[in-house]
Amino acid sequence: MASSLTKDSAEPLGYEKTFLGHPRGLATLFMTEMWERFSYYGMRALLVLYLVSGGVDAATGSQGGGLAMTAATATAIYSVYVSMVYLMAMPGGWFGDRVWGARKTVAIAASVIMLGHVSLAIPGQAMFFVGLALVAVGSGLLKANISTMVGHLYKGADDPRRDGGFTLFYIGINLGAFFAPLVIGTVGEKINWHLGFALAAIGMGLGLAVFLIFSKTLNPKSSEVPNPLSAAERKAVITKVAVGAVLIAAFYGAVVAMGMYTLNWAMVPITLAGLIIPVAVLARIKRDKDLDSSEKSRVTGYIWFFVAAAIFWMIYDQGGSTLSLFADAKTADTIFGLGFPATWYQSLNPLFVMALAPVFAWLWLWLARKNQEPNTIVKFAMGLVLVGASFFVFIVPMNMAGDGTKVSPMWLVTIYMIQTIGELCLSPVGLSVTTKMAPKKYASQMMGVWFLAVTAGDCTTGLLSIAGVDLNGTGIIAMQATLAVAAGFAIYMYRKKVQGLMGSVH
Repeated sequence: MASSLTKDSAEPLGYEKTFLGHPRGLATLFMTEMWERFSYYGMRALLVLYLVSGGVDAATGSQGGGLAMTAATATAIYSVYVSMVYLMAMPGGWFGDRVWGARKTVAIAASVIMLGHVSLAIPGQAMFFVGLALVAVGSGLLKANISTMVGHLYKGADDPRRDGGFTLFYIGINLGAFFAPLVIGTVGEKINWHLGFALAAIGMGLGLAVFLIFSKTLNPKSSEVPNPLSAAERKAVITKVAVGAVLIAAFYGAVVAMGMYTLNWAMVPITLAGLIIPVAVLARIKRDKDLDSSEKSRVTGYIWFFVAAAIFWMIYDQGGSTLSLFADAKTADTIFGLGFPATWYQSLNPLFVMALAPVFAWLWLWLARKNQEPNTIVKFAMGLVLVGASFFVFIVPMNMAGDGTKVSPMWLVTIYMIQTIGELCLSPVGLSVTTKMAPKKYASQMMGVWFLAVTAGDCTTGLLSIAGVDLNGTGIIAMQATLAVAAGFAIYMYRKKVQGLMGSVH
């Protein structure tokens, strides 16, 4: 899973080492993030299954009570939702830097997320989409600021505890993501969908309570607004937002009045925006006249990594849609005689991350000592080839299930493991290379740009689904696998060119 945003802190702190040798505030942020991820991944595990429940694409004998949508529509909604979470990370960071400060933004974001899950717990399609929008907005606001607050706990980039602190924080992310499908997924899928969504609201409520009760353990710097808006800037922003809201309301009001409104009227503009905004942001940075030649060269080189990451996430994030639907309808729900819900497959990725991340950290260090560690470009190529290979493997059980046969769960276990290995090759390295290649002027913003690669990848999936492409067919799965592998070989074959653009960055 994609990691959270990070920023450096310039203020030293003297907090007592009371949480595994780290500032006490780390425990507060660890628990807040763990419960937020518990709510997010629990709801995400239910999302696609709930959307198809009661419809033609639901598994035989599955619980009713969902929205009876087709697999294509469910995949499109899921993809747009995930892309919006990452797209909102950029304005979320802006609110933290210029309006509320990181601490207030996180408190507001957690409240919005909780209200979103409460809305999902109320039956009805209208409340469902309201809830989905609230969770997406809140998650984006929180994602952009909570990791910034982790950075505030330390004495700056040179604090020897800093990397260990972020490692512990990342464990919190994966603990929440691991337990969520086992708890929320089981209750939602086997007892009642809306009760599952209610549990997600309770999880976020617990995270918010921890954050508010123990907020005194956080650095006071987290309450500051680093670059507050001037009165003129605030007035301009409010005016632009108000005008935009009026225009959008007028447009959709006219569409509804003419009886033309369908779900695509909402999804298509959002999906197109998710593709256009990342391109526009990169183009604006590249054209900035304040950048020197070496910085512009690094931005050009970074585009290679951005496109590669977008292709990677396009496939990887289908673990919660295409693979989830296959798990529900075409995979046996027992292993060694023990039955389990389809949502449990969503716990495999965080489980593999926690198990394999220390192995990869050791492996890179061991290879580095022998002067044989692959460089960033090669690691990216490995990640792309692996995620493509996972979909080539996926074709086998898809063909086996063509006659109605339920395939072994081990097929999906294998696919998720291959994808996680690919993630560990690409995602941490992508965060690192982003900080290294960012122009000084855009040091913080470039972390938001990295997450826009997730938005671009998921919006591509969403657009394909909206266009009627069957993402659950072997043909499109093979095409995506081929694209990823080809992209991996392309970036490897042009590695000298990309390295030249990167300059001194390795």
